[in-house]
Amino acid sequence: MKLKLDLHEIYNRGHDIDRALRGIIDEAVAKKVTLVEIIPGKGSGALKKKVLRFLDQKDVKQLYHRVEKDSKNFGRLFVHFKHK
Repeated sequence: MKLKLDLHEIYNRGHDIDRALRGIIDEAVAKKVTLVEIIPGKGSGALKKKVLRFLDQKDVKQLYHRVEKDSKNFGRLFVHFKHK
């Protein structure tokens, strides 16, 4: 199963972005989802950097296995989970 989060609608609302990211990560853990696709969009890259900083937080980082930047689409990230 895969979850998808498109941040285009809330790209300029920092608190909403953090809330949406936390929500999708928590949902992935609760539902034992193996892949979350996050779409920050291409733009200037600032939103993608914000997403990567969020994912790099210690309490968040321990919840997932790895982050993959899509080599074919700069505006997309994949967060992989391993569940026990």
